[in-house]
Amino acid sequence: MAEKKTTKKATKPKLPSEVFAVDFNESLVHQALTSYMSNERQGSVMLKNRSAVRGGGKKPFRQKGTGRARAGTIRSPLWVGGGVTFANVKNHTKKINKKMAKKALASILSKFKTEKRLDLVDDISFKKPKTKLAQDYFKKIGQKSALLIASELDQNTMLAIRNLKDFSFIDAKEINPYDLLKAKHILLTHSAVPVIKETLNVK
Repeated sequence: MAEKKTTKKATKPKLPSEVFAVDFNESLVHQALTSYMSNERQGSVMLKNRSAVRGGGKKPFRQKGTGRARAGTIRSPLWVGGGVTFANVKNHTKKINKKMAKKALASILSKFKTEKRLDLVDDISFKKPKTKLAQDYFKKIGQKSALLIASELDQNTMLAIRNLKDFSFIDAKEINPYDLLKAKHILLTHSAVPVIKETLNVK
């Protein structure tokens, strides 16, 4: 017999129009998404200079008499397999001011609401970290794929959801354009609404 889930009942909150009823700005959203994805890149591809490349300790051929340019190591930047001349970490950062980033998030959330792809749901909490509990929950509310935006999900609930390939979750404080746009449907818990309102500085 499946474990029963417990549901924290709360008064249905009102979605602030400043976040969920604004015009969709495609250009701004694109800029915010590009900035987010660029800033997520680590740029830490391993670039080795000649001292970091393995091998090359022996002089490849004698200094004179060969007709070739002198060489002290096969790990010179001039040789295939050699070190990189100016090895450094690449910086992929693309800046966008906070106000624009927040407007982009509000634009995306509003689009989901307008297209009726955003639903308010009660806060959820599972007694045990079982995927079956999460499956039963999403089946009950009629969702086949969704992003759950919640405020401080407990460990059991996160473990129950994470193995479902068509579902994901994110903390309301950490919403970003990439995860929002990737979602087919958004489920917003009651307690997440005031958090998003505060995060986007909507008064």
